[in-house]
Amino acid sequence: MLRLSWLWPVLLSLLPACSAPSADDHTAPPATAPVILRVAAAADLRYALDSLVAVFGRQQPGVQVAVTYGSSGKFYEQIRHGAPFDVFFSADSDYPRQLQEQGLTAAAPVPYATGQLVLWSKTLNPAAQGIRMVLDPRVHKLAIANPAHAPYGKKAVEILRHYHLYDQVQSRLVLGENIAQTANYAVTGAADAGLIALALALSPELKAQGRYFVVPPEAYSPLLQSFVVLKNASAQPAARLAAFVGSAPARRVLQAYGFTLPR
Repeated sequence: MLRLSWLWPVLLSLLPACSAPSADDHTAPPATAPVILRVAAAADLRYALDSLVAVFGRQQPGVQVAVTYGSSGKFYEQIRHGAPFDVFFSADSDYPRQLQEQGLTAAAPVPYATGQLVLWSKTLNPAAQGIRMVLDPRVHKLAIANPAHAPYGKKAVEILRHYHLYDQVQSRLVLGENIAQTANYAVTGAADAGLIALALALSPELKAQGRYFVVPPEAYSPLLQSFVVLKNASAQPAARLAAFVGSAPARRVLQAYGFTLPR
């Protein structure tokens, strides 16, 4: 049998020369993959948060923010059952607080804005009639978000009850799964008007297609919106996003979409 034990010292002596880069080796080191930050966000933030993420991405190129938009109540249930999100931007403060009470957050919820509601229509002029436009005979369907799990839907019901209009329009209500779908009903003609988020009404898409009336804030309790970093989040990237939301550039974006900001 041929013995090759003499070959090992030779091979070992060659390893450093093979593995060590030479002075002329200009091969770039492999790029570091960005950290993915998974964000669940209320649908009223669709345009505002897209703008925030674009600014954040330029400041933090090593962090990639992947946002899913939907109903705050449905996100709450998903997170309770283990959905793999890092940060939750709710359209209220109750859902984040409940998650904290259940030990599912890394820190306390942080208020980031107060939302406002408007009456929006593609074919009518809510600014001329105010909230009582919902009784106009041309309003066959009025869209609101589902109050069972959408904070903006709960506030829409408050508004209609405040003006003693709920019983008169209840049979004509069309419920959206979230406030973005509610707005879409009004845009596409599935409803003749909708009680939607001011943040959506101020988006370029809706601004070009319809008119709105801002519902006076005394008609409903304040819609204080909070975000929370979740328990199993990527700690450092989530902390960077949390800090960014309170920065001057982020506050300017939120104000541009009609949000009132915490002091």
